[in-house]
Amino acid sequence: MNTIEDIDKTKLPKHLAIIMDGNGRWAKQRGKLRVFGHENGVKTVRATVENCVKLGVEYLTLYTFSTENWNRPKLEIDTLMRLLVSSLKKELKTFNKNNVRLNTIGDINALPKKASDELKEVMRKTGENTGMTLTLALSYGSREELKNAIKEISIKVKNNIISPENIDETIINSHLYTQNLPDVDLLVRTSGEHRISNFLLWQIAYAELYFIDVFWPDFKEHHLVGAIKDYQNRERRFGKTSEQLS
Repeated sequence: MNTIEDIDKTKLPKHLAIIMDGNGRWAKQRGKLRVFGHENGVKTVRATVENCVKLGVEYLTLYTFSTENWNRPKLEIDTLMRLLVSSLKKELKTFNKNNVRLNTIGDINALPKKASDELKEVMRKTGENTGMTLTLALSYGSREELKNAIKEISIKVKNNIISPENIDETIINSHLYTQNLPDVDLLVRTSGEHRISNFLLWQIAYAELYFIDVFWPDFKEHHLVGAIKDYQNRERRFGKTSEQLS
């Protein structure tokens, strides 16, 4: 079985993003409420963060709560927000111990005040950490992000702050939630679904995609290692030919 020791540390993805899918179905298989799946999913988050720190991954972004998730039943939303607050409180010491800086992307103002306040507090208390950057995508939707960026750039063009002919990828990047993050190198989705689900559409332009038929609560160290080893065996050409790379 694959372990962290099997990984070539010189060829790690700089930015790993994960769509954590399957908590509800995992619970349903066991005759439990969806809440049970989310609670166990939190344990997988903790283990995955610790494994990424051990590996030396610089940036880890987790799709935690999408803009579409607000359409779920109120009980499930309330539970997810409660889990967010309790998890952040529990993990603060671990974040600091592992030199992890917490970051977030999305419409944070849409979160309940208690969740938003706790998030900002943990971000403040880990802000000086220089190890891995852990980004939680909360109330996040990529189309909303792009729409907001276009609006902001349009206003600046209207006010003669930006000239239309100077708009390039750098300017667009600087108006996204992820302006301080590099592009994604490897995107992993659990649960067997083969969709991107409105996640980091701009930032995954050249990412390697890895889909695994395992529900998130069952995603273990060897699954993570398997995804990264698969990534390391791929040739990343960025539009060039194999001959040009060699």
